[in-house]
Formats: sequence, C-alpha cells, structure tokens
Amino acid sequence: RRSSRATRVRMPAKFVYDESVMPSDAGGPHMRQNWSPYDNNGGTVLAVAGEDYVVCAADTRMSTGYSVLTRDYKKIEKMTEKCVMASAGFMADAVTLKKTLKARCVSYEFQNNKEMGCVSFAQMLSNTLYYRRFFPYYTFNIVAGLDKEGKGAVFTYDAVGSYERTNYSCQGSGQGLIMPVLDNQLKTVSPLVLSAQSSATPLSESEAVDLVKDCFATAGERDIYTGDSVEIWIINKDGLRKEYQDLKLD
Repeated sequence: RRSSRATRVRMPAKFVYDESVMPSDAGGPHMRQNWSPYDNNGGTVLAVAGEDYVVCAADTRMSTGYSVLTRDYKKIEKMTEKCVMASAGFMADAVTLKKTLKARCVSYEFQNNKEMGCVSFAQMLSNTLYYRRFFPYYTFNIVAGLDKEGKGAVFTYDAVGSYERTNYSCQGSGQGLIMPVLDNQLKTVSPLVLSAQSSATPLSESEAVDLVKDCFATAGERDIYTGDSVEIWIINKDGLRKEYQDLKLD
C-alpha cells in the first residue's frame, strides 16, 4: 500500500559570496572588477581664433587603453556654415551629443528662416551639458566659428556645461603638452597690467595653421592617444575649407 506521507520540497541552498574566486592584484587583497558606463577614447582637439578667421583641428586616432580602434575617426562636426564643434573624451557620448545639437540647429533654422549663430550655439551646448549634469556626457568640447561681426570665436567647455570665450583652447589627452605652447605664443597681457585688448590672436591665418600643425606634431611624439593624422578646418569670410597633415602611426 502506498504511503500517504507528503512529498518534501527541497529548497535551493543559500547563495554564499566566495571572495576566493574573485580576481586579485599581485599579492594584494582581493578586488572586485567594477563596470563603468564611460570610456576615454583619447584624442586631442584645438582651436585658434583670429580677427577674421578661426582654425579648428583634431587628430583622427580613436583608441581605448593600449589598443587603436581606428586611425580615421572624425572628431570635428559642422553645425552651421560658420560654426563647428570638436569633441574629445568618450566618443559614444560625443556622437549622441552632436546628433542632438544638429537636430536642434535644423529645427531652429526651420522656425526662424536663418541659421543659428555661433554665440547662440555655444549657449545651447552649455544648456544641453548642464541639463545632463547628474549623468553627464563624458566629452570635452570646443566650439569654433565666426560671430555676427565676422570675428573669430572659440568657446571651451568642461563636461557639465561651464564655458568661456577665449582666443585659443585645447582639450583632450594632449592638452597638457599643447597648452603651454599656445600660452607662450598667444597669451595676451593681463588687463590688470595693460588696457584690455582684442580677444583675437595676433597671428595671420597661415601662421595660425602652421602653429596648429607644429603643436600636433609635438603632441604626437609624446602622447600615445594622439596620432595618425590631423584634420584642420579653417573658417573665414570666404567660407570653410579643410587641410590635412600626417602624424606618426605608432
């Protein structure tokens, strides 16, 4: 005769976290590998403003760690006929940010029957970055273009939208190598010493382009995240044109 005893249900054993199977450093304490939504893909962007022109340049290398992902990545995006934007940092965030801003520029043009000005675009970028300040776009941006008076304008940003207008700027992995050169060649005297001067650099357009090429050649020798080639955008009253220069491939 069958037994009428109830069938016992076996419950799974309680999970126990075992530190011994986690990766550890060389002889040190056990460490857990943390995941991050961000990456730094390196690269350097630079801009120089003149009285009637602006030069914006960026290298074309995109990498992560010690691996080169591509040698032909464009970090500069044309936003309007007289305004471009260059980004260093996390390229996935940079692509998303530029798509958002480009769409807003198109919407502005349809609503107002004119393109957005460079100064207005700079303010819009600041607002967009600040809106995302609690989960920011991990990008370090430069806006370069001509203002309504036809003078060169450069705006430099941090990741959460704080920005200022300057006559030159550099962002990215080569910033520490290039900024001292730009300060030496282009920095004006403090207004506390002399009367305020124009924010534009004293160089001619061709001299500014040569300086930018020299800066990238120097950074490419010492920064492993800057290299391959330089894309140079020049904006003046005649329009926009591009120049290229090769850098070291290693």
